[in-house]
Amino acid sequence: MTNGTVLHSLHPLGQLDKFRKDPLLFLESQATKNDERVQFRFANRTVHLLLNPALVKEVLVTQSKSFQKSNQFKELSLLIGEGLVTSECPLHTKQRKIMQPYFTPRHIKKYVSEMISSATDTMEGWEAGTMRDISKDMMHVTLAVITKTMFNMNDHEGYEKVGVHLERILEMATKRIRSFLKPPVSWPLPELKQYKASIGELKRVVEEIIQHRESLAEEKEDLLHALLRSRDDEGNHMSKEQLIDEVMTIFVAGHETTANLLSWFFYVLENNEKVKEQVYEEVDRVVGNEELGNERLHRLLYTRQALEETLRLYPPVWMFGRTSVRDVKIGDHLIKKGENVLISPYIMHRNEKYFQDPLNFDPERFHKSRTESIPPYAYFPFGGGARVCIGNHFALQEALVIAALYVQRFNFTLSSDHKVECHPLITLRPKGGIPMNVERRVDK
Repeated sequence: MTNGTVLHSLHPLGQLDKFRKDPLLFLESQATKNDERVQFRFANRTVHLLLNPALVKEVLVTQSKSFQKSNQFKELSLLIGEGLVTSECPLHTKQRKIMQPYFTPRHIKKYVSEMISSATDTMEGWEAGTMRDISKDMMHVTLAVITKTMFNMNDHEGYEKVGVHLERILEMATKRIRSFLKPPVSWPLPELKQYKASIGELKRVVEEIIQHRESLAEEKEDLLHALLRSRDDEGNHMSKEQLIDEVMTIFVAGHETTANLLSWFFYVLENNEKVKEQVYEEVDRVVGNEELGNERLHRLLYTRQALEETLRLYPPVWMFGRTSVRDVKIGDHLIKKGENVLISPYIMHRNEKYFQDPLNFDPERFHKSRTESIPPYAYFPFGGGARVCIGNHFALQEALVIAALYVQRFNFTLSSDHKVECHPLITLRPKGGIPMNVERRVDK
């Protein structure tokens, strides 16, 4: 592996134009250079793409205090304000301390019954022999799970209430993140009016959630309860604005990424018959026609490995950035103050240096006997360090519950006339959805 390459360009936008046309192709083309770092320019911004796990670890862990969230990705602040995803220290540290107890492995076991109930309810209206967009269905079921477990509310409108607006927001936010010149959001342009209207609708939903909880006489020990009752060191309650930001963050991030994971999971099963047979065999053997429950859930080892392998090939957060707050050396590379670092789980997870036959879908990679061979930060679907995704354990448990319940009850067949492609917005979505024919399994 060579030390690094600098890409030179006479184009005013540097490499930004190539990146915007096909982000994944651009990143993959850099990963073939056998470098540990590639430096280029996005307009007037110097960018360092990291291709070595050791360098990724330095940015996320060892020298994390020298970096903050990339300014470009703070476009999300219009949606989620100063929530956990976008906030910086000391606010981030304080808010994470409040929320962390509700996302520990021990605590999320308590959510299994609610996850099962919510997922089962969303299947009730499914008719045998129908063609469904599985990606929309997964958005619906994960939305139901997050509103029930985190906010103690039942949601039956799902995609119609939230999904349409979220799609518009992600499309527009992605466009603005990749633009060098972008009009202020206050300008009266039609697409910006629609953008702000969709954000307003989601915030209205979040405010309804908060108002509903405040109107209840009974109290439930969930995340919203913790946020409403939390106090800072001076004894002050969280401001209404901060409360809305945190609920919005959990509400949006808590179902979007898991829905994408599940959508890709059912897609890859249809393209890997042997893996599909093993997943169905395990679910039939462990669960059969019985209730799922915690004990059976923990015995679905191969199904969990298949989900982890899906996260390897199709990580929902396919790329993220950091900006250096001071001159810092990572490895042998100087990153100057204000320069940007790009980190892509998508290309790292597909790197043949760290994964044999990387494009082959092989859940056995994540058998406990083989995981030690994966270098630290060659696989990091949930990020890492102090800002590792707070909901990583929750997401994997939720995905396992939903996957098992749907496999237990249905067979899926991918539509032959629809080509499924990656759509790299802020999250990695399937472009145009994933239409599948759904058949109810006999005696299930």
